[in-house]
Amino acid sequence: MLLTLAEAEFFRLRWSATILNETQKAIEKILADKDVADATVRASRARASMEAAFEEAMVVDFVQFLSACEGLPDENDAHVVAAALKTQAAVIVTDNLRDFPEELLRRLNLEARSADAFIADTIALDTGRAVAAVRRMRERIRKPEKTADVLLLIWRQTALPWTS
Repeated sequence: MLLTLAEAEFFRLRWSATILNETQKAIEKILADKDVADATVRASRARASMEAAFEEAMVVDFVQFLSACEGLPDENDAHVVAAALKTQAAVIVTDNLRDFPEELLRRLNLEARSADAFIADTIALDTGRAVAAVRRMRERIRKPEKTADVLLLIWRQTALPWTS
């Protein structure tokens, strides 16, 4: 859903190689948990597709911003904040909100939002255009095809209750 809304130019995606590594591992785990035999290959393919579709999204040379990230509950998340600072992002979209304290981010002119809240707010910006983008996304789903009602049900059952 995030990729679909970015493709529709509601916002610009920014990520680092480290963020994509974590994303690829998460996709692989999701697929492996569903007993998908080629989970590693599919996760790698998903990452390659993301990189090809959003070539401008890659953030590099953000190490100089790591020192501003001191005080995070999990110092392994500093790369996320540093990449956001490098690109002058306003929002970090994560479902790991507890590791991105509001007071620390506010000091850096950043905000952390859950994917669900961010998507819901993005859709509210221009509902008609967002619905058209989601329709195009749904039409690309082939195996198995999903009706709008089925897609909404999936969102409600997963981590997107506000979106649905």
